Amino acid sequence: MRHRNLVSLYGCTSRHSRELLLVYEYVSNGTVAAHLHGDLSKSETLPWHIRMKIAIETASSLSYLHASDIIHRDVKTNNILLDHDFCVKVADFGLSRLFPNDVTHVSTAPQGTPGYVDPEYHRCYHLTNKSDVYSFGVVLIELISSKPAVDMDRHKDEINLSDLAINKIQNNEFSELVDPSLGFDWDSEVKRMTVSVAELAFQCLQRDRELRPSMDEVLRALIIIESGKIKDEDAEVEEVDVHKPPSVSSPPSPDSDIEEQDATGFTSSSDRFKITES
Repeated sequence: MRHRNLVSLYGCTSRHSRELLLVYEYVSNGTVAAHLHGDLSKSETLPWHIRMKIAIETASSLSYLHASDIIHRDVKTNNILLDHDFCVKVADFGLSRLFPNDVTHVSTAPQGTPGYVDPEYHRCYHLTNKSDVYSFGVVLIELISSKPAVDMDRHKDEINLSDLAINKIQNNEFSELVDPSLGFDWDSEVKRMTVSVAELAFQCLQRDRELRPSMDEVLRALIIIESGKIKDEDAEVEEVDVHKPPSVSSPPSPDSDIEEQDATGFTSSSDRFKITES
């Protein structure tokens, strides 16, 4: 797989080990989790425009994988790496699964990380690409709140960030969920975008997977949110076909550039949960 927002596999070697080692590109700037609520969060705060960029680029990589019939199965901020320009490199495909073309789901024992695992997958053992959509919804809430996906110090009904977010949204307490450093209270553009992204995350976190959007729709919605044209029915966004295989014939060298793959031509979901502030 070749996509600018996926960590590139260069090859494998046993030269310095008795075991066969996979060799990936080096990504220097840590994980999104480290920047949001880990060791790197103390040094500087990720501004909203960078968080929005992270959301779009992560959605782009997942949309590309789904178009190639691959489910990541472990989408989380610890698996979203950042380079020195804060460009996303989605990593850790140890749980990824090639999805058969002629079925709607596969039955498999749930695997993944607590706090991110699709509850329907956990309950029914049915894995679909909507399982990644649920996990990505948790990532969106992390980007809004800077809170970890699981925190045992929170109230028992809000240990999972997804539960905390849904409670805050449904009780008109959304402002309490947003990281105060983002400027939600004084920057109208940040407020507009965080509200819209939270509404999108709410759709991704639906218990019934049929109510969740596809990653194509999520990506399209994020691009429209960033453009500021979310309420403009005539808004046009440049369309690029992510389903078209990239023209890369062999793995790139560490010094080469990977062909950029963007996906912007998808229909956004019509049913949106509205957040209102009391």
